[in-house]
Amino acid sequence: MITIFVHRDGKTEKVTSIDRAWLNPAAGVTLWVDLASPSIPESLILSDTMAFHPLSVEDAMSEVQYPKVESYEGYLYVVLHGIDFAAGGRGFKTHDVDFFLGPGYLVTVHDGQARSITDLLEHCPRNPQIMADGPVPLFHRIVDMMVDHYRPEIDKLEDRLDELEKAIFDDPTPALVREILDEKRDVSSLRRVTTPQRDVIARLARREFVDISNEMAFRFRDVYDHLVRIADDGMLFQDRITGMLDAHLSNVSNRLNEVMKVLTLVATIFMPPTLLAGIYGMNVELPHFPGGATAQFWWLSGITIVVVVLMLALFRRKRWV
Repeated sequence: MITIFVHRDGKTEKVTSIDRAWLNPAAGVTLWVDLASPSIPESLILSDTMAFHPLSVEDAMSEVQYPKVESYEGYLYVVLHGIDFAAGGRGFKTHDVDFFLGPGYLVTVHDGQARSITDLLEHCPRNPQIMADGPVPLFHRIVDMMVDHYRPEIDKLEDRLDELEKAIFDDPTPALVREILDEKRDVSSLRRVTTPQRDVIARLARREFVDISNEMAFRFRDVYDHLVRIADDGMLFQDRITGMLDAHLSNVSNRLNEVMKVLTLVATIFMPPTLLAGIYGMNVELPHFPGGATAQFWWLSGITIVVVVLMLALFRRKRWV
């Protein structure tokens, strides 16, 4: 689906086609073209109408591209990643958002899940100020909203890590390993996305490109600071999950050791009674016990009890039980 907005004479209006005269910076208009899940015929607007370089068009139409910024003749091509809110409320599944930033226009290409762009498209007709400042501030608005949407997901991840830590010490079941590894995969995905994205915004904040003014460089620097904090959180989460996994494996190992310890003590305690029963349990009279053969059972039972008690006292003294 193609959505086209043009801002001119202080008004923002939605149009159905692009006038090539609007692409001239001297026209004094701001053009925003949004392509949501574009088909092959719809993508011709990139190569034919806008005359973008074939390599940038090819990258924009591919499903997965790492965050990057490239300078082409007359425009900047930027790839950033946004949170995919259709991912079931868990994890850091992301989607590409491609930007073509020119002197008087902004072209966005995405898979239709870009919440930041959707919100701005809804407000554009009612708020002309969104496009009044030009394509670079509009680009900054979108990027800033995309980065802001990371924070709630990071807070959810932190809450899940808190719950996992509590479960590790309260109920360290083997099934927790899978949950810990799932969270580790989510954090790895977060770091894989935010680190190159941070580098892209850093280049915009350093004014490597003439289209970025000093004022906009300051604004991108603020976005860069947010991404730095998110990247730092990702590193802390990675270390935290590694520690959680080690602690969980240690807890499971300790519980197994406790079980083996109890079983070993039980087996050790029953060894002397088994030996006595084996020696005196034959059908042979043993007259050397006081009371004769009729008292043999009670003598053996008493000796067994005394041996068990002495063994338990010895184990207790050595702090084995």
